[in-house]
Amino acid sequence: MRTRKLALAGMYAAVGVVCSTFYIPIGITKCFPVQHMINVLCAVTLGPAYAVMCAFVISLTRNLLGTGTPLAFMGSMVGALFAGMLYQKTKKIHFAALGEMFGTGIIGALLCYPVAHFLLGNTTVAWFGFVIPFSVSTICGAGIGYILLIALNRATKGSMLKGTIE
Repeated sequence: MRTRKLALAGMYAAVGVVCSTFYIPIGITKCFPVQHMINVLCAVTLGPAYAVMCAFVISLTRNLLGTGTPLAFMGSMVGALFAGMLYQKTKKIHFAALGEMFGTGIIGALLCYPVAHFLLGNTTVAWFGFVIPFSVSTICGAGIGYILLIALNRATKGSMLKGTIE
């Protein structure tokens, strides 16, 4: 089963990197939902440890390719951890989505302030400056992940979540 988990995590990471440039225009902002969708999918199907590792691999790969920023680590990894832990405790998909939204949209966004201020040298950023843009993306992405998981579960007549990879 370990090989299956690793293979699925690799596929999630590949989709996360390849589709990371996809965005949804919402008002004056651009919503980048793919990372958050992957976090919810990975948290439910593989668990919190794999979800965090997958988020790290996606963030690292995007940074190495020049398509990401160091801020991606904070938001994605915290969101994946919260999503995985909440799903593991409750076995409810909506709690995984809510964990992603809270972990990335609030906690991850607040953790980005020191990174932006001290590592990136951005002295004009405010403590809550990342909360709204992170929340917009994570609400959309977690919602898409939730809808996909519900659809997959219905299509497999409930066996998809029973058969989460051990």
